[in-house]
Amino acid sequence: MQDPPSGKPDRLRQAGLLNPHPERVRDPRFADSDFFDPRDILQVRYEMVRLVRLDKLTLAKAAERFGVSLPTCFRAAKAFAQDGLQGLLPQRRGPRGPHKITPEILQFVDDYRALHGRASSATLVALIEQRFGVGLHPRGLEKALARREKKPPQAAP
Repeated sequence: MQDPPSGKPDRLRQAGLLNPHPERVRDPRFADSDFFDPRDILQVRYEMVRLVRLDKLTLAKAAERFGVSLPTCFRAAKAFAQDGLQGLLPQRRGPRGPHKITPEILQFVDDYRALHGRASSATLVALIEQRFGVGLHPRGLEKALARREKKPPQAAP
């Protein structure tokens, strides 16, 4: 399919919805259609799940027809059942935040600073590794501390 001058692929890319493998989509609706676009990952996932739910296509056949693995098809069907269209949006991969920097570590930093004054993040990271056995990058600690300072204080119940 030729890219129309509308700039749709660029908009899909910016929104994080550009299908990385549109050539794998073999559903007949997506062949030479002005409406169905194999480059639109949300549209592809929705049609895949719709066929499974309404047309009772098996997960395996749907996965094959839409160019995804069986686990991907299963996850999409489950996500749609739980969250609707929102569940079909691509999710950011990897950790969703500073999973190593626990409230205990932040409390340790506060306590250390209260006793010893300001300390460099490199010093704090070394102390955290000694005390908690957790390896951190100094910049990661700085970001976590800055994020915490931006949050408004929680009201006591």
